[in-house]
Amino acid sequence: MITLYEDDCYHIAGGDKDEVQSNHKVQSSKFKVKSSKFKIQSSKLMITADQLKDVMDRAEALHRYLNIDQKKVEFEEEQLRTQAPDFWEDPKYAQEQMKKVKSIQKWLDGYKAVRLYADELQLAFDYYKEDMVTEQEVDDDYAKAIKAIEDLELKNMLRQKEDPMDCVLKINSGAGGTESQDWASMLMRMYMRWAEAHGYKVTITDMQEGDEAGIKSVTMTIEGGEYAYGYLKSENGVHRLVRVSPFNAQGKRMTSFASVFVTPLVDDTIEVYVDPAKLSWDTFRSSGAGGQNVNKVESGVRLRYWYTDPDTGEEEEILIENTETRDQPKNRAKALLLLKSQLYDRAMKKRLEAKAKIEAGKKKIEWGSQIRSYVFDDRRVKDHRTNYQTSDVDGVMDGKIDGFIKAYLMEFPTSDNEE
Repeated sequence: MITLYEDDCYHIAGGDKDEVQSNHKVQSSKFKVKSSKFKIQSSKLMITADQLKDVMDRAEALHRYLNIDQKKVEFEEEQLRTQAPDFWEDPKYAQEQMKKVKSIQKWLDGYKAVRLYADELQLAFDYYKEDMVTEQEVDDDYAKAIKAIEDLELKNMLRQKEDPMDCVLKINSGAGGTESQDWASMLMRMYMRWAEAHGYKVTITDMQEGDEAGIKSVTMTIEGGEYAYGYLKSENGVHRLVRVSPFNAQGKRMTSFASVFVTPLVDDTIEVYVDPAKLSWDTFRSSGAGGQNVNKVESGVRLRYWYTDPDTGEEEEILIENTETRDQPKNRAKALLLLKSQLYDRAMKKRLEAKAKIEAGKKKIEWGSQIRSYVFDDRRVKDHRTNYQTSDVDGVMDGKIDGFIKAYLMEFPTSDNEE
């Protein structure tokens, strides 16, 4: 298809630009209209043969990377074990086995979708040559195939054994009082919206309200889906906000900090040793909504555990508070689970030799240590590790952070041998 530009129109009209403008205004304007129509039509070209080839090549590459043929054999073998007559006599083993079967099944289902959409795109591309489908139908099939491929490619980057686990996410406000506490509450909302959009269940296990606004800290569990830890581990670090302060009468531009900690949430299938001699409990009266139970029943629990670093021998107190429910035994059980998650996380970081990168709690929250900046008046959010940035500040604060997560996983992939 030929594209006509404005100067071409003047040339066709039979003169230079000034002459045509003065003597042939009507004709010139007609050519301009036609030119714009040509441009619009040419910008809506269907996908190319190269784009189709890219889809087919990536689908085939996923078949190799994921060892799909081997996974089909593994699935049949693992599923066969679940049919043994005594399978449910050991509930813990049965739970682990069912989890293994479901995990393999999801990989197979993911690739099945990729293969289906890629083949449908190939057919649509061929049928278009015979005028059996429209350009829009081909483009729609291309969009479906690309999304399925990118989703599976992203999941394939999550090879650390903790990646499929649920997670615990904690936010601490930095120095700065009300400003930082308000920023911490904004981050809490951002992660809650992200989790809800991806089908996870969010539970606030403990929250310390701010002095005037916002929160000093919050601990949340994010459960019920897959790869919560794998995705959100990218959020570990210090997050910096720059904005015109709503709390400042002079309307000054202020900078605030908050730190985010993400750890895998263990379940009953994972053994974590807790030394009872190093464990102590306190109870206290929960605050907040709760009717007659507030200030009368000590349902809140405070767990203290003295952790000894196996390498240095240094001791450190781990403090966990839980006010999730008005049932003290349930709060104790959840606090113990959070302790086990922390102990597991520390062992994992030792194993990965990445403790210094993730345990930002020992790092002073100050200028220069942030992983991401949110500059509201410049309409910009930038990750300093990957240089990924967006101008959609409102979207980010509404939980649309998948671009940052994907950029991190592509920049810092986890290899198969990291165990």
